Amino acid sequence: MKLIILDRDGVINQDSDAYIKTLDEWIPIPGSIDAVARLSKAGWTIAVATNQSGIGRGYYTEATLERMHERLRELVAEQGGKVDLIRHCPHSPDAGCDCRKPAPGLFRQVAHTLQTELAGVPTVGDSLRDLEAGVAVGCVPYLVRTGKGHSSQHKLLPEGTRVFDNLAAVVDHLLEA
Repeated sequence: MKLIILDRDGVINQDSDAYIKTLDEWIPIPGSIDAVARLSKAGWTIAVATNQSGIGRGYYTEATLERMHERLRELVAEQGGKVDLIRHCPHSPDAGCDCRKPAPGLFRQVAHTLQTELAGVPTVGDSLRDLEAGVAVGCVPYLVRTGKGHSSQHKLLPEGTRVFDNLAAVVDHLLEA
């Protein structure tokens, strides 16, 4: 199985320091939906692992989040692709869970659900915590400069991190390999 694990906010859709709280605020980054669809059509399994502490903070509900994810799936399907799996952490930062990135719990959920190992699996994020969660379970880190990526690229990134302008550029690279 060719698997990729994507962060959501700042990678697939625009991010906001005020949180993405409604379906209307969930706006895809130009080129990201097409990129996901292209990868899917090329035989890749698409998983999304996303922190959604706005739920734990009371900013929006699980039902609202599910509407956002349904919209993502619909848009990718319209381009002929598929999002195979979405896992999220609904907890606030002080909850002490093991699923909030940089902890690797969401990645372990992906591995368990898909019954696969994650060694060598590419993971794409726009923040250091996204990459750290993936590296903890053997994923290969890719940083995009969208979302928080412009500031994240100046941090001490995990060894071997590849940096690209956006998700479309990562997908171009993966499909050329």
